[in-house]
Order: sequence, then structure tokens, then C-alpha cells
Amino acid sequence: MTKLFSRFLKDESGATAIEYGLIAALISVALITGATSLGTKIGTTFNNLGTKMQNGVTASQ
Repeated sequence: MTKLFSRFLKDESGATAIEYGLIAALISVALITGATSLGTKIGTTFNNLGTKMQNGVTASQ
């Protein structure tokens, strides 16, 4: 029984899987944050462009 418990404490394969899971989670959070920020900036740019185009059409009429 002692040998089994000792072997269980020395086994690090589960810790490695958890580390990989944490790394994947951190990368996912970084990608989501970056995509959200970029999406907001692109949306603002298109809205500004649409407003300028609408103002140009209105001014030419």
C-alpha cells in the first residue's frame, strides 16, 4: 500500500496535463480579448466612414 501511495505522489503526468490546459486557457483569453478590442475599433472605423459618406451624399444633393 505504501508503494502504491509513493508511486501516486511521484506521478506528474496529471500535472503536465493541467499545465497544458492552463496555457491553452490563457491563450484563449488573450485571443478573445484581442479580437473583441479589434472588432470594436473596426466597427467604429466603419461607422465613421459611413457617416462621412452619408454627409458627402447629402452635401452633393
